[in-house]
Amino acid sequence: MKQITVISGKGGTGKTILTACFAALAERKVLVDCDVDAADLHLLLSPVNSKRHEFKSSQVADIENGRCTRCGLCIDLCRFDAIGPDFAVDPISCEGCGLCSRVCPVDAVTMLERLSGEWFISDTKYGPFVHARLGIAEANSGKLVSLIRQTAKEMAENNKMDYVIIDGPPGIGCPVIASLANVDMALVITEPTVAGIHDLSRIIDLTLHFRIPAGVVINKFDLNPAKSEEVENLCGSSGVEILGKIPFSEDVPRSLVKGIPFVEFSGGHAADEIRSIWKKAARF
Repeated sequence: MKQITVISGKGGTGKTILTACFAALAERKVLVDCDVDAADLHLLLSPVNSKRHEFKSSQVADIENGRCTRCGLCIDLCRFDAIGPDFAVDPISCEGCGLCSRVCPVDAVTMLERLSGEWFISDTKYGPFVHARLGIAEANSGKLVSLIRQTAKEMAENNKMDYVIIDGPPGIGCPVIASLANVDMALVITEPTVAGIHDLSRIIDLTLHFRIPAGVVINKFDLNPAKSEEVENLCGSSGVEILGKIPFSEDVPRSLVKGIPFVEFSGGHAADEIRSIWKKAARF
């Protein structure tokens, strides 16, 4: 069983579109959307939720009015100004550090588990799909990514699947590292722009640091051949293989409007290139 994470140094490079295409092309796989802060793979897979779970990973302070003596110590020491003059806790400002509960002389403060999001196991026409939704401004996205990845891995092992295909979040932060940990391959998709090259360099450094085998795909390479050449030079100097170069296609936004993976919508050169990329990734 092989785990493949589709990743990008920045948003908007076509990562989810490529993952949805792999979902349509691969056989015997479990699909995972690890972009829990802004999940959108479900828009192309049309999942039917079969199981829903709550995600609780952080805490919020709660002050018991009947016990509180209004000494003001918690207000003075809270670095996040989460406790008002009426000794009510603002759950948005509270970071769950627990200091107020430690210093309260009458034990009037209790740390409660915060509902941070939810995650799902769903059915799609392409196979089982594990995805999640983190609450607005909630933390611990890396923990949620690790949770759904582990669930998908166990599902794949129990059902003797060949692949776990992961739609990773953009950037190089904690959720990205969680989506890359112990995978067999990172497929990095980039675009021939100044920002694309800059962020590609950062994500390549990340894969090299964690010794994760990586391959690069240049999306819309024909819109800026000079920058595409810079991408190829960067990959060559880093020892990273170019798995394919996808040309610009007006059918891509049309497929998004229809909510259909691009390779099922179009039969043009761009779709053929994606099919070739999947064959290389499957053998990587």
